[in-house]
Amino acid sequence: MTAFSSTHRREGQRFVAAVVALLAIVSVPALCLAQSASKSVAADSLIAIVGATVIDGNGGEAVTDATIIVRGKRIAAVGARASTPVPKGARIIDGRGKYATPGFIDTNVHLSLYNNGESMVRYEDRFVDLVIEAAQTELKYGITTVRDSYGALPPLIVVRDSIAHGKLLGARMLVAGNIVGWGGPKSPLFSNATPTTYFDEQMMDYIAQGAGEELLDMSPDELRVAIDKYLDKGPNFIKYGGTAHTNSLITFSPRQQEALVEEVHKRGLIAETHSTNPEPLRISVLAGIDLIQHPEVHNVPIPADLVKLIVDRQVICSILSNSITGKAWKDYQKAQSRSDSAKADSLKNDTLRLMDRARTGWELRREREAKRTALRRANAESLIKGGCITTPSTDTYLSGAPEFSR
Repeated sequence: MTAFSSTHRREGQRFVAAVVALLAIVSVPALCLAQSASKSVAADSLIAIVGATVIDGNGGEAVTDATIIVRGKRIAAVGARASTPVPKGARIIDGRGKYATPGFIDTNVHLSLYNNGESMVRYEDRFVDLVIEAAQTELKYGITTVRDSYGALPPLIVVRDSIAHGKLLGARMLVAGNIVGWGGPKSPLFSNATPTTYFDEQMMDYIAQGAGEELLDMSPDELRVAIDKYLDKGPNFIKYGGTAHTNSLITFSPRQQEALVEEVHKRGLIAETHSTNPEPLRISVLAGIDLIQHPEVHNVPIPADLVKLIVDRQVICSILSNSITGKAWKDYQKAQSRSDSAKADSLKNDTLRLMDRARTGWELRREREAKRTALRRANAESLIKGGCITTPSTDTYLSGAPEFSR
């Protein structure tokens, strides 16, 4: 491990754990106080949010009936109402029935439009507007920082910079643009497809930005040059495909991945991967990556020695918690219960037929895929119990315009 990568990982941990300057009141758009870049907040303004339940994000007990004093763009005091007096002249906001937390960070989102032909044709001249709407929607629900790990780099940079400079309200954006090594949404590595129209080809180039599948044919030294050119376009971090999107095919060789990660680290940026099976992921971890997107997403259980390697190297694990907990998990359990019951009834009728032959490999694969949510949850539990640094993420993406949806 290089001295830089060790320091960089510590910075990554601080980034993940950082608490934004102002609190966001979840589900109350009018109280989106976390946007500290807003010029509309007077330096001498005084606000008291009274009665909310405060969760500090550091593992402490929730403070019920709390008072939060905001002076200008800074939190001046937080505490129980009884011990936190409201200053004279403060504007009081009733926080009863609401929760106040540090702004949430979603470490894997997709704010731009990139994978729906009809929608891209319809809204080609409004790509920036769509990103603005997405960033503002994130902020509305208390997400104050997002890491966009795949999308259209040009509009993402326009909106990112406008928010950073206080010209727009929206969640703070860190953007990657293309997943390096993939050729766009109609490419073999992304969707096991090829473009069928000239517009498809144009949009693939627009997403890839010169960092597509052609990089797989390069030597490590050639790859360094290509990565430098892509970094000059202004992404905040690099995400590369250690595997294809739809299967577990390994893309870059170990030497290529090492060169890629080194060039990213020279710029002081984070390098992360999409590697969706243990052996490809192991190659990426050994190459020196800082973060893994959805490390729980594998076709098999994640090995204990790989978990240990991830922990030892302090690689951050961005887990799709929304797909394996809460309502999603309960819905999956109900669906599995119905499926198991139907399967049992079917076996009663088909036992003699099934005895005539063994199941095919494809049938076995479909059976495994039906259980993949449980496997992903088990892998996430292994990573967490093993001591991995984890962050919550959603993979949020609206794939197409509602007028083209059934």
